[in-house]
Amino acid sequence: MLRKVFVLCLFVISIYATEVKENLYFDFENINQSDWIKVSKWEIQKVKDAPSGDKVVSMVKNTKGFFGFGGGFNLFFNKNIDFYDGEISVEFKANSGMLDQGGGLMWRVKDKDNYYVARFNPLEDSLTFYKVTDGNRVALKSFSLTLSKGWHCMKIVQVGKHFTGYLDGRKILQKDDDSIRYSGGVGLWTKADAKTSFDNLDIKIFRLKR
Repeated sequence: MLRKVFVLCLFVISIYATEVKENLYFDFENINQSDWIKVSKWEIQKVKDAPSGDKVVSMVKNTKGFFGFGGGFNLFFNKNIDFYDGEISVEFKANSGMLDQGGGLMWRVKDKDNYYVARFNPLEDSLTFYKVTDGNRVALKSFSLTLSKGWHCMKIVQVGKHFTGYLDGRKILQKDDDSIRYSGGVGLWTKADAKTSFDNLDIKIFRLKR
């Protein structure tokens, strides 16, 4: 019986064994901004506490609401990246926001209205997975936790319909969802007036060995 279980485990591992097909890295010291689609106002800024170099990309103003306090989503994404399975990590710092704070990663991005997103919100002390389809955001799973002020690292690992979320190296959330079955872009996300900085965006695209 133990041998059968062992063989089954090896079979499962072999199905999902991966290799990195492509590795993309952005520290925002020198990027071609024409490759990135922006919703709301984002800027490359020089900051003293940047994790890499001295530049980060920051959401600085929500352009869809009243004096920058309106609702809606603020996006900074690259459609030229072809991401289906892989690993994405970014360092982020929640700077301010009255209605909303924090932010996170978006992936398998078809356009501004269709993608997955993981967001940490310091006002709610939670990490949440969402799917956005035709502009409608639906929460998939959430976990409550508190992070100190300053820089933190978010990582998403996606294999097939299964994705896992990490904060500062700690596994926080897992979820299965196959609503978005196509490969797509990768980017950064905040909501409403959440002014957040991002650095060290690292993208590993997997080639699954089946």
